Amino acid sequence: MNRSLSACFVAIFIGAMTPAIAADEYPKVFKCSFERGNSWSYDAGEFTSVSPAKLAFEISAIDLEKQSATLVMDGKTSGKFSVIRALNANHYLEVAIEGFLNLTTVYDFDPKTKSHPAVHSRHFGLIGQPVFAQYIGFCTPNSNP
Repeated sequence: MNRSLSACFVAIFIGAMTPAIAADEYPKVFKCSFERGNSWSYDAGEFTSVSPAKLAFEISAIDLEKQSATLVMDGKTSGKFSVIRALNANHYLEVAIEGFLNLTTVYDFDPKTKSHPAVHSRHFGLIGQPVFAQYIGFCTPNSNP
């Protein structure tokens, strides 16, 4: 077995030994902030890239047992999430009204940053042209839902 494959098995084994956070101990609300990212669009046979504007929102009413949560933007409920649980992360999938997808992955708490590293991806279209973006940032538990 080669070294990289061995390292992968060790990482999986160690990850499997890390106890998952119990659903009743998991935060019910996250405030998420994404300061950096990239956005691409496709037009006239070419992809172009730009830096998107900063993004912030809340994931609230998190219910891991029912695999559901709510998207809150600017203090208003603006969507629903399906929650997909994973080892050391939870994925929040939003199917927008038009059928486009937004996915936010919130990883386990990082004691160094005192927050949860997160990635947010958007896949949509604008006037018939594909547009997609990916952001990196952090989500912090909010104890005042």
